[in-house]
Amino acid sequence: MPTRRTFLQQLTVVAGLGAVASVGLPLGRAHASTRAAERWFMPDEGEAQQRAFIAFGAQDAIWEDFTADVQAALGRIARAIAAFQPVTVFCRASERDIAEAACGRHNISYVETELDDIWMRDIGANFVVDDDGALGAVDFNFNGWGGKQRHRHDSKLAARVAKLAGAQYQRSELVGEGGAIEVDGHGTGIMTESSWINSNRNPGWSKAQVEEELKARLGLRKIIWLPGIKGKDITDAHVDFYARFAAPGVVVANLDNDPDAYDHDVTRAHLAILQNATDADGRKLQVHTLAPPLKPRRSPFNQDNPDFAAGYINYFVINGAVIAPQFGDHSADEKARALLAQLYPGRKVVQLDIDAIAAGGGGIHCVTNQCPAV
Repeated sequence: MPTRRTFLQQLTVVAGLGAVASVGLPLGRAHASTRAAERWFMPDEGEAQQRAFIAFGAQDAIWEDFTADVQAALGRIARAIAAFQPVTVFCRASERDIAEAACGRHNISYVETELDDIWMRDIGANFVVDDDGALGAVDFNFNGWGGKQRHRHDSKLAARVAKLAGAQYQRSELVGEGGAIEVDGHGTGIMTESSWINSNRNPGWSKAQVEEELKARLGLRKIIWLPGIKGKDITDAHVDFYARFAAPGVVVANLDNDPDAYDHDVTRAHLAILQNATDADGRKLQVHTLAPPLKPRRSPFNQDNPDFAAGYINYFVINGAVIAPQFGDHSADEKARALLAQLYPGRKVVQLDIDAIAAGGGGIHCVTNQCPAV
C-alpha cells in the first residue's frame, strides 16, 4: 500500500517509464484455470506458520526524507516477529548491511534481490495448501496497483518466493494483491470490489468471472463483497484496512469515527453488510469494530499528512503473537490491544511504533507475508 501522500508523484514516475499495461484476459478465459486449481485452499493467517517475509526495499525516490525511518520501522517489525518464528528479509545487495543492522540476525535470514518498494503482502506469493500437505503459491500478476507505481522488480518476487519455499508455482489470470485478500481458512473470503473489479487491473472481467477465479485459486465457497472505494488511495481500498477474520464466523471491522474522513461513510456501509452476512457454512457473522485514533499525537510523520494510515486493523497474526501498531493515543492504543487480546487468546499482543510506514498509507500487515506450515 504505497503512500497516498506521493500518489501523484508516483503516477509521474510511471508515466516517465512509458505506458504500463494492465494484465487481463478476454471474457470467458477464467474457466480453464479454475478447474486446475480446485484442490488448493488458502489457510487462515492464524494457522501455524513456517516463517514470515519482509521486503527491505524503501528508497528515496518514493519515501524521500522518510527512508531511514521506514527502514527502522521495518527493523522493529522484523525483530518482533523473530522473537516468535523465523523471518526471511529480502534486501538489495547494496543495502545488506543496513538491513542487518535494522532487523538483526537472531532467527532471521537474508536474501539479496532487486526491489522497488516495501509492500511484501502485495508483491509476495499467496500461499495455498492441499489436503495432502502440498504447498502452492499463487501469483496474481502484481502490476503496481493498476499501473500507479513502477514495479519491474517487485512483479518478479512472487515467483522467487515460491521457488525459495519449494512451493508449486501457480499463476492466476487475474491481477491483484495479497492485501486485497482476507480468508477464514474454511471457505469464506472477504474482498473489496474496488480493488478486484477494476479496469486498471482486470479489464473485461465481470464480477462473476473474478469471483469464480478467486474461489478456485483460494479454495473459497463464498466471497462477501464490500464496495470499498476507488481512487482515494493507491490500492483502491484493500480489504486488510477494512475487515479481518479473527476466527471462522468472527470478524473485526474498521469503523472510522472521523466525520471528515472519506472512510467514515465507507466503513459504515461495510459494517452494515458484515452484520447482515453469513459465512460459507451459513453462520451469521459476529462483528467487532475497531476505530482508529482520532488524533494520533506523534510527529513528524502525521503532521499535515491526510494520508497517515492510523488503522489498528492492519495487524499481523503469527505463531504465538499478534504484531499490531500503536499510535501514541494511549486510550485508543489500549482499546485496540484489549480487543486483539480478547479475539486472539493465547497470543501475545505486541504493539509497535510504525508511524513512518503509516505515513505512506500502509501498516504492519501490508509489509509482511507468511508461509504456512504444512
